[in-house]
Amino acid sequence: MASLHSCLLTGMIVGLGAAATAQGPQYGLGRTPSQMEIHHLDIAISPEGKELPPGSGTAAQGAAVYAMRGCGSCHGPTQMEGPGPKLVEREITPMSNHYPIRFWTYATNIWDYINRAMPYDRPGLLTANEVYSLTAFLLYRNEIIQEKDVLDNKTLPKIQMPHRDLYVPHPSGWKPGTPWPVVLKP
Repeated sequence: MASLHSCLLTGMIVGLGAAATAQGPQYGLGRTPSQMEIHHLDIAISPEGKELPPGSGTAAQGAAVYAMRGCGSCHGPTQMEGPGPKLVEREITPMSNHYPIRFWTYATNIWDYINRAMPYDRPGLLTANEVYSLTAFLLYRNEIIQEKDVLDNKTLPKIQMPHRDLYVPHPSGWKPGTPWPVVLKP
């Protein structure tokens, strides 16, 4: 009888614990985001640039945006001083606190980063044209494109970055746009 009693007691404790866990504390904060809100946040740009919006820009326009938006307050007037990361740097040195733009694998990654994270204190403020212009300006300053080249959603993905051949694909064979493989250890 004691064994039956302990089994019943154990079953009740497990059942009540599961019910309590399923309920969880309710704090009255937050809500489930709408599909539109999720779509608005899903702004990643692939190396192929299929997600790039319409717009365009040149290095000259980018120089004007750089000055107008105050980018020099973090990256300096020549893009080679701080306090933020240097934007024009020819090699990785022991003093580098980031990968210089010349070492980025895809030009679309530069556009994506500027679009998502700049300006540092107001990310997402820039228009698509401003992002194309700043990307063109930085690629020109790093001697990757010509000053008069126009960047847009067709030309940007075609830019061959100087150190692209050093890129080593993920050993699982994963490619952008596919789900990340789940590897379970035995």
